[in-house]
Amino acid sequence: FPPEPPSNPSLPSNNMLYPKEDKENRILLYACRNCDYQQEADNSCIYVNKITHEVDELTQIIADVSQDPTLPRTEDHPCQKCGHKEAVFFQSHSARAEDAMRLYYVCTAPHCGHRWTE
Repeated sequence: FPPEPPSNPSLPSNNMLYPKEDKENRILLYACRNCDYQQEADNSCIYVNKITHEVDELTQIIADVSQDPTLPRTEDHPCQKCGHKEAVFFQSHSARAEDAMRLYYVCTAPHCGHRWTE
């Protein structure tokens, strides 16, 4: 497992410290993003854990996507499953080139939640 960034109880903001490079001295530091506090890291190794999700997974993660007031709505694409006229839609970049920037729709009917793309 990667080493945990140090936490410093004397930090006034009591926030997490994040890795930062001191390019002039060529050392790794841990720095607070809310104040000027920084300290030298005990270990110069950084681990990156990048998590990506497919669009189908995103609509499952955001269970209430159909109730999101920030998403645009349309009545031009009725639900193919239940026939409800209104759907929310969003654009998402897929990892596959052929699916790049495709529109995805989610039915707004209370007990449907059907997802599709056109």
